Amino acid sequence: MRAVVAMIGEDLAEAYRGGTRVERACYLVAAVLVTSGIFHLGVLLATGGTWSGPVSWRKPTTFGLSFGLTVATLTWVLSFLPMAQRTRARLLAAFATAGAVEVAGITAQAWRRVPSHFIPPDGATGLDQLAAVAAASGAVVIVAVVVTSTVLALRRHAEVDPGTLLALRVGFLALLLAMAIGVLMLAGGQVLTRTQGDVAPAFAFTAVLKPGHAATMHGVLVLPAIAWLLRFTCSSESFRLTVVRLAAAGYGAFAAIVVAETLAGIDPLGAAPLIARALPLLGVAALAAAVAITLHQLVRNPLPEARTARQR
Repeated sequence: MRAVVAMIGEDLAEAYRGGTRVERACYLVAAVLVTSGIFHLGVLLATGGTWSGPVSWRKPTTFGLSFGLTVATLTWVLSFLPMAQRTRARLLAAFATAGAVEVAGITAQAWRRVPSHFIPPDGATGLDQLAAVAAASGAVVIVAVVVTSTVLALRRHAEVDPGTLLALRVGFLALLLAMAIGVLMLAGGQVLTRTQGDVAPAFAFTAVLKPGHAATMHGVLVLPAIAWLLRFTCSSESFRLTVVRLAAAGYGAFAAIVVAETLAGIDPLGAAPLIARALPLLGVAALAAAVAITLHQLVRNPLPEARTARQR
C-alpha cells in the first residue's frame, strides 16, 4: 500500500510541478484561502463566538475553506479536459480571482463586525456597498466559469476514458446546481433585506437552502477523485466505469434528495421526519460502496509498478 500511496503522491506533486504558471498560481491561491479559513476557525474558537448569526466568524471560516478547496479542485479537474491552454488559463484565472475577492470581502466585513452579502439600505456605508458589489460581481464571474466548464465537460471527448468523463460531467452538473441554489440564496436574501429592512429574514431564508447548496458543491472533487484513483489499479476500463457509475448514482441520489427536501422547506439535519433523514443515506451508502471497492482495488489489484516496488 505504501508503494501505491507513493505513486499517488508523485502524481499529485507532478500536477503542481508540471502545471502551467496559471495552474500553479491557482494552487497557491487555494492554499492561502484554506489557510485563511483555518485561521478564522481559530479566531472563532479563541473568542468563544457562535457558529450562527450574520456576523459570526463562521462565514470567513466556511467561505475560506470551501473556496480554497473549490479553486484547487477546479484547477485539478480541468486538467483532465482537453481544451486550448489559453481557454483553461482564462477560466482558472477568472475563477481564482473571483473566489479570492469574494472571500476577501466576506473576511473584511467579519473583522468590521458587520454582515456581508445582505446589508440594510438605510445603514449601509461606502465600505458595505463596496463589499456587496464585490460579492455580486464575484458571483457572476464564478457562475460564468462553472457554466462554461460544464458545457466543455458535456462535449464529446474520445481521448478521455469513459469513467473520468462521466465523473466530470456529473460533478460539474452538481456544481452548476450548487451555483443555481447560491444565486437563489443571494437574490432572495437581497429582496427580503430591501423589502423588510432587516438582514434577519434574509439569513433565515438562506439557512433553509444551505443543505442543498452544500450537498451539490463538492461532487466535482469526489467523483473525479474516484475515477482517478481507479487508474492506479489493473482493473479493466469497463470495471472502472461500473464503479464510477455506482458512485455517480449514489452521489446523484443523495444530492437530489437533499435538494428536493431543501426546496420543500425540510431540514435534512434538523427535526425532519425519519424518512427525510434516512433517504439521503441510501445515496451515501452507494457512494461509500464505490469508495470501498476503489480502496480494495488499490490494495489487492494495484498497477505492476506498485507491485514491483513492494517486492523490493
